[in-house]
Amino acid sequence: MAEISASMVVKLRKMTGQGMMDCKSALQEADGNIEQAIEILRKKGLATLQKRAERETTEGIVVVVEGDKWISLATLCCETDFVARSSDFTAAVDALKEYLGRCEADSGVEALLETEINGKKFSEVITETVSKTGEKMAVGDYARFRLSGAGLVGTYVHFNGKVGTIVEIEASDDNVAAADVLKQAAADIAMHITAAKPLALDKDGIEPQIIEKEKAIYAEQVKNKPANIIDKIVEGKMRKFYEENCLLDQKFVKDDSKTVQQVLSDAAKQAGGKAKIKRFVRFEVG
Repeated sequence: MAEISASMVVKLRKMTGQGMMDCKSALQEADGNIEQAIEILRKKGLATLQKRAERETTEGIVVVVEGDKWISLATLCCETDFVARSSDFTAAVDALKEYLGRCEADSGVEALLETEINGKKFSEVITETVSKTGEKMAVGDYARFRLSGAGLVGTYVHFNGKVGTIVEIEASDDNVAAADVLKQAAADIAMHITAAKPLALDKDGIEPQIIEKEKAIYAEQVKNKPANIIDKIVEGKMRKFYEENCLLDQKFVKDDSKTVQQVLSDAAKQAGGKAKIKRFVRFEVG
């Protein structure tokens, strides 16, 4: 067996960021071969991921990266707040920002994990970090919005870093899109989404099974009422449900005398044109 010198251990530690004892053990198993030792450490990370596959990743952070005519949002999750505050996790977050800039997919966590920079996939970055922290780590969500035509994207990340939103707004022309009043409205609406948790943009975006479930619950609540008024009562309750869960119909959190739709329309009018919300995503860690 090859003699494992202190300098070899230090070299492997600098290359991988692993602990001294882990590096020494890997070098001993690899009979002094650096490349094999690196592979052993990577397998250790994979083994840890598999071992902890069922563990919940309720800590982490929302990451937003903006480029030319695009903006990406993702969550990087781990098991404990202790690891979420560690330098290893911070390094993984910094790497994620680079990979978000490179990933071309509009959505899909797997697409982000398979994105490569200098021959290394982001999934490998996660594996390497797991081998250092001993905790499960995962990308929880990922989305990229690309602007085409006149428009802008509003973003908001809550102060705790665990909830974030991006919302895309179409404008009638570039001047309207560039107006400060519309930019402020976009940012405010993103903040509203983060706080109010809308299910969809409007009622057409709510899944039919959710609507049917709500109707059934309301019908059960008033089943002892006269048959000729049950439908009207259920219809009224569904209107309230839409007002509470559809973004455009929700009362704006900063001014409940207006709906989100009215806030956007007013801002666009001040900017000299029109605007509408095209789509949004809201991601939350935990």
